[in-house]
Amino acid sequence: MNTFLDHINSPADLKKLPTHQLPALAKELRTFIIDIVSAKEGHLGASLGVVELTIALHYIFNTPDDQLIWDVGHQAYGHKIVTGRKEIFDTNRQLNGISGFPKRDESPYDTFGTGHSSTSISAILGMAIAAQLQGKKRQQHIAVIGDASIASGMAFEGLNHLGVTDANVLIILNDNTIGIDPSVGALKNYLTNVKKGIAKDENIFECLNLNYTGPIDGHNIDVLIAELSRLKSVPGPKLLHVITTKGKGLQKAEENQVVYHAPGKFDKKTGELAQKPQGDQFPKYQDVFGHTLVALAKDNERIVGITPAMPTGSSLKFMMEEIPERAFDVGIAEQHAVTMAAGMATQGLIPFCNIYSTFLQRAYDQVIHDVALQNLPVIFCLDRAGIVGQDGPTHHGVFDIAYLRCIPNLIICAPMNEIQLRNIMYSSQLGLQHPIAIRYPRGRGTIMNWKQPMEKIAVGQSFELKKGCEIAILSTGPIGNMITSLIAEIDKNEKLGHYNFPFIKPMDEKRLAQIFESYEQIITIEDGCSIGGFGSGVVAFANENNSTKKVKIFGVPDIFVPHGTIEELYTLAGIDKETIKEYIGRII
Repeated sequence: MNTFLDHINSPADLKKLPTHQLPALAKELRTFIIDIVSAKEGHLGASLGVVELTIALHYIFNTPDDQLIWDVGHQAYGHKIVTGRKEIFDTNRQLNGISGFPKRDESPYDTFGTGHSSTSISAILGMAIAAQLQGKKRQQHIAVIGDASIASGMAFEGLNHLGVTDANVLIILNDNTIGIDPSVGALKNYLTNVKKGIAKDENIFECLNLNYTGPIDGHNIDVLIAELSRLKSVPGPKLLHVITTKGKGLQKAEENQVVYHAPGKFDKKTGELAQKPQGDQFPKYQDVFGHTLVALAKDNERIVGITPAMPTGSSLKFMMEEIPERAFDVGIAEQHAVTMAAGMATQGLIPFCNIYSTFLQRAYDQVIHDVALQNLPVIFCLDRAGIVGQDGPTHHGVFDIAYLRCIPNLIICAPMNEIQLRNIMYSSQLGLQHPIAIRYPRGRGTIMNWKQPMEKIAVGQSFELKKGCEIAILSTGPIGNMITSLIAEIDKNEKLGHYNFPFIKPMDEKRLAQIFESYEQIITIEDGCSIGGFGSGVVAFANENNSTKKVKIFGVPDIFVPHGTIEELYTLAGIDKETIKEYIGRII
């Protein structure tokens, strides 16, 4: 039984405790997070690192009337637990359970939805200006942002504006020298010098007109409470520099902060990771990408790799380890990553810009203006394409086909398996006339022997996987493997044909013409949004060629898909095997 946490259901309960009991509460809260995440999975290290800060913020400020934003939201588990969600915290990231990130419609304490980094300063400044205009002079506005996130361009845009206002805003810089991977860049080096007392005389935040305090120990509740109490009465824009340890309180998480950012299941007492289940012997698409890039780069000295802050998650780490002079982690700076790749391409290099599908959304103008408009052969490798599971709507890569299809000059492809991914990567670095986006999912593939000699695939090529006579199923990406399995189960009369279209743009129009000539009905399936996606391209072809044949599109409907397992979300989106099987059974 928890002596203190059992009685905390809101910040009002928290405020009833005398300050000398708060360290004991912090210990119980840390244990509670470890207990749940060890069994249910989720983001661990970030939330453990801000336990004391979480308690102090809700103890001093009058949340939710005072507005509090957690940047990214990886670190918001303690916040959720002390704001009324303790009893349902074990549903975290599960279908119909609470979100792994702050979410406005989940709680009034979640004042702004966060899932991608570096949005908090702009959002909190917007709230503070609104408060000024509405005459709310006593309302406080606090944003907690990490040292990796504050280096992002958007965060600097917010700081630049904040410094010329008199808005009542407190920025808390949670400095633990790591985001998901270790922080990089000149600002990181500067903050390290500040902590060591060897920074130059001028403080960068004071030069931006922020009232700077720190650095202070983010695990000392007494110090935090004293400083937050003081700053509460200081008007205008302020920045408190807090030093924390990611994974604090679990030795394994402190020692290996990258792995324990989101470790999966683990032993709550020892921290030892759980054994991987059957099926984990298959390679991750990310690792296939990473090892293939290294192999290609060893043979082609013009290849360079770029990632915005995700070398481990994307597996660019393999190239950074073996060919470090040609592999670049640019920090949380998606726009910079894309335009830097464009600059490299103008000089004859072959940039592989490795970026999560939803992170590329943040560099959309750069993709259009700096890459596609100039027709520069940048190779975008879009990790986490499609439905990704428990991370939910901020991370599902379901929009990339639609938002990229409309851009001139841009080739789009979705390999069906690891072999196709390798072949398309190999083909792309042989010499393209246009930029290309290669999308692939999070997680493991289906082919053990994937390290086969690579072969060239022509741009726009498609493949007949099975010939039929009545219904043609056209798939793009790994979801086609499900169709192969489905056809093997139900097609006893050889009526179903299956065609793999790795290239979504340009499409194999010669193949499409043959399909529309040979089959009575056409079905398309993709793990992206149905509006503007692969199926829409097939429908457009049919219209342009005056075909009257019906095209049924299976794709993600016009919704933001929630969090849950991939299997649950496929069913929710109507792109699961049983839904497609039922549809085929009705028309065959």
